[in-house]
Amino acid sequence: MYSGYTIALLLPARNEELALPPVFKNIPPEIDYTLVVDNGSVDDTAAVARKHGAIVISEKKPGYGNACLAGIEAMTQMPPDIIAFADADGSDDVSRLGELLAPLVNKHADFVLEKRVPVNPDALSFQQRFGNRLATSLMRLFWGHTFTDLGPMRVMRWKTLKDLNMRDKDFGWTIEMQIKALQSGLSIREVPLPYRKRAAGRSKISRTLSGTLRAGTKIIWVILREALSGSKRVSSQPRSGDTRSAEQTR
Repeated sequence: MYSGYTIALLLPARNEELALPPVFKNIPPEIDYTLVVDNGSVDDTAAVARKHGAIVISEKKPGYGNACLAGIEAMTQMPPDIIAFADADGSDDVSRLGELLAPLVNKHADFVLEKRVPVNPDALSFQQRFGNRLATSLMRLFWGHTFTDLGPMRVMRWKTLKDLNMRDKDFGWTIEMQIKALQSGLSIREVPLPYRKRAAGRSKISRTLSGTLRAGTKIIWVILREALSGSKRVSSQPRSGDTRSAEQTR
């Protein structure tokens, strides 16, 4: 428990048996429990997660959003005060989750997400960098807010998450959350944190041409869908975030 709040970490995982052990090693004490969604793995992802004390559920329908939605549904039986999301491949530095949680528990923000600062030159692929720039530029065009990243590690209050009514089932999950946060008038903060190459294995999306094309198409579709929905701007400009330099996080 952190400052009186129960905090849960949700890790969608597909074939991450090799990456999970270092992830669990770095989960900070602020996290009360971790829920791993085994998203159709054909390796020992589920067994490794259980060995490290995680609650494990299965969602065989592929898709990052499907995994997140299944995890959220499972958490309704034991809802936390705050929910954190991170990738299970070891690229997110989960040991730094406290830096995302602090603005939230101190009521300085409603939604806090990482701004990824690559530790390795190829931690973010060219496709990821290009996609980030395109997506954040389109969000600035339609909603007037300057995000710098689509970082997967993020935190918000449970009630806030439920109010967003998330529904994307695959590659559009992260950007749908950011757009709906703007539409809901949430105060938003980005915190620069180190980002590394995945701990083991091969990326299912960003390092493959087909995955990149599918993810990019879906992200653009979500942006256009939400822009045309009539909910372009609900409130004044949310807070833009932490102003520390990237160099300070290395």
